[in-house]
Amino acid sequence: MEAAPLCLCRARGASAAEKGGITRRLKAGWHRGDRLLCLDWTLLRLFPPLRATWALKGTQALVPITGRNAKRVLFGAIDLRSARRVVLIRTRAGQADAQAFLRTLRRRYRGAGWLWLLTDRASAHTAPQTQALAARLRIRFVWLPRQTPELSPMDQLWRELKRLIAANRQAASIDALAAEAAEWVLRLTPQQAFRKAGMLSKRFWLRTLLQNFWRPT
Repeated sequence: MEAAPLCLCRARGASAAEKGGITRRLKAGWHRGDRLLCLDWTLLRLFPPLRATWALKGTQALVPITGRNAKRVLFGAIDLRSARRVVLIRTRAGQADAQAFLRTLRRRYRGAGWLWLLTDRASAHTAPQTQALAARLRIRFVWLPRQTPELSPMDQLWRELKRLIAANRQAASIDALAAEAAEWVLRLTPQQAFRKAGMLSKRFWLRTLLQNFWRPT
């Protein structure tokens, strides 16, 4: 049996037209009291990814693990103006879970206007039931271009989380790992969250919009 050749394909970057389209939609529909958040979810597994380890030269490194490879899903959102974060721990990432997170967001932003959510076109987000619930909760989805995780500040936070919390060592339990991960995200100061999410970069694609279009409310 011959293995298929490995294709190292470069990830597609978002075009200026795609990013400009998102910016124009936000400018056209925005009202005082609205909030813009970036939403994403990530999967945590009890068996940690091995990013680095020490071993004697010429010997196989041993990584002890125990139990079944349980998993938890963290839904997270970050406010692009204040860096406020909301996290919800679930066992799955289906429609019911995505809808539970929408309800959580609206409870946390009870007095806000419309919630604009930058996110990807996951099936749990595009499902008719999810869309109907979003309309009732005064939530609008703003779809990011496909295969462009670099545009998602929440995705950048997940990367840091997995590097610092969920790699190289196994937690006592999957619930302990999920709780520690959620606490890490929520305990960041606003400045730390802005920096780790990439929003302080001069190249952040919504930098001009955040600085010049919206005034503090």
